[in-house]
Amino acid sequence: MCLGVPMQVKTIAQDMAVCEIDGVQREASLMMVDDIQVGDYVLIHAGFAIEKIDEEEARLTLQALRGALDMGLEAE
Repeated sequence: MCLGVPMQVKTIAQDMAVCEIDGVQREASLMMVDDIQVGDYVLIHAGFAIEKIDEEEARLTLQALRGALDMGLEAE
């Protein structure tokens, strides 16, 4: 299963971005997406931004991911 994590673009240098969510920053390639600006939200998978998403979609996706994680921890 592939999982893309929503992150906000903080800086861009050439085709690389520093993205952040919950205080965690990761570097990601922007070579697979067009027209990304600082402040945009993107889905990050394996070090690549694979899709631009809006802030609401990012929030809902993170909420779902956190819910799934919480359910997994409760099952242990």
